[in-house]
Amino acid sequence: MSKVVEYSPTRKLQELAQMKDQVLDHNITVSMGPQHPSTHGVLRLELELDGETIVNAVPDIGYLHTGMEKLMEYKKYQQNIVITDRMDYLNPMGNNLGYVMCVEKLLGITDEIPERAQVIRVMLTELQRIASHMVWLGTHALDIGAMSMFFYCFREREKILNIYEAICGGRMTVSYFRVGGLPYDIPDFVPGMIREFCKEFPKAIDEYKALLAGNTIFQARTKGVGIITPEDAIQWGVTGPSLRGSGVDYDVRRYEPYCGYETYDFEVPVETGCDVWSRFSVRIRELSESLKIVRQALDRLKPGSVKVDSPKIALPEREMMKHQMDALIHHFLLAGLGFEVPPGEAYHAIEGSKGELGYYIVSDGSERPYRVHVRGPSFVNLQALPVMVKGAMIADTVAVIGSLDIVLGEIDR
Repeated sequence: MSKVVEYSPTRKLQELAQMKDQVLDHNITVSMGPQHPSTHGVLRLELELDGETIVNAVPDIGYLHTGMEKLMEYKKYQQNIVITDRMDYLNPMGNNLGYVMCVEKLLGITDEIPERAQVIRVMLTELQRIASHMVWLGTHALDIGAMSMFFYCFREREKILNIYEAICGGRMTVSYFRVGGLPYDIPDFVPGMIREFCKEFPKAIDEYKALLAGNTIFQARTKGVGIITPEDAIQWGVTGPSLRGSGVDYDVRRYEPYCGYETYDFEVPVETGCDVWSRFSVRIRELSESLKIVRQALDRLKPGSVKVDSPKIALPEREMMKHQMDALIHHFLLAGLGFEVPPGEAYHAIEGSKGELGYYIVSDGSERPYRVHVRGPSFVNLQALPVMVKGAMIADTVAVIGSLDIVLGEIDR
């Protein structure tokens, strides 16, 4: 005969309380991503939680791995430019610049690049920094709940992409810079397009400040969140706006200048709050400084060549090929076989939109690099994420990731 168990509300409550105590004795591990909309790509975070408080966070990457560095060993030096576009696909001009300057260092022609080519490189790279920051600002605000900013930011980015399309036909993967300068000059009407953008963009910056900087909800979600001290930021190798948001005044353009940056007048924005708000403030201020550099570059544009006078490195002009047999031969050899680079190794870094972007290339004397390694700022900055989110809430993780401005194409590459 089965025993009838009498229902007792008191006993049931006691059992539930005991189960609750047992659950709370252990932290919970959850997976955030790799398909989460606010991780800015296929990033997976393994979060150890005590309630909603983050005890530990472990970034798990590799879902987008494409083997770009290994692929570069099988391509000629000029062919690798198209690969650099696809790493940080929000900063293609910067990726092109860092790579070609490292090859130029190996070739020993850094000082031979014509002035007009240098000025155009600076101008287009700074426009790219603005375009990259537009994607960061729009998506960062969207993550936190401000939807309108996304449309306003992409409106301005579209103007820059139109400029790129007018120059080289590409909008996102431009492949415009070349070893030795530029493949061809910018069209005559492009400086006018850039001047028009420079005239309109300050009004847009004021809009962003009014919509976000003065928004009390945005301030509450960013101030005091994602703290990383200057000492921790340096030890973890953080660079770019994420480092300058922790009060460390370091910018490759200022302290290891290239392309004549030492002759341009601009400030390096630094904030000391060490939080998401400070990193936001640094990038907002950088928009104005990049615009200042673009205006100076426009004023410096003078007629001249845009490639080195070296037929074994730079392709000859089309008109020369029609009339000179040696120019046609050089074109055939460069296009078919490429150019050889003297044996050696070189490292060159630029200030990308997200931090120090460096290329390390080893040459064995052939027309293909023996080894290429990229020091990507997104990859290194992501290392510091566990430090920033420890002790924060789950919702704060979204704000912190957005403040780092990572691109998984560069992290996994």
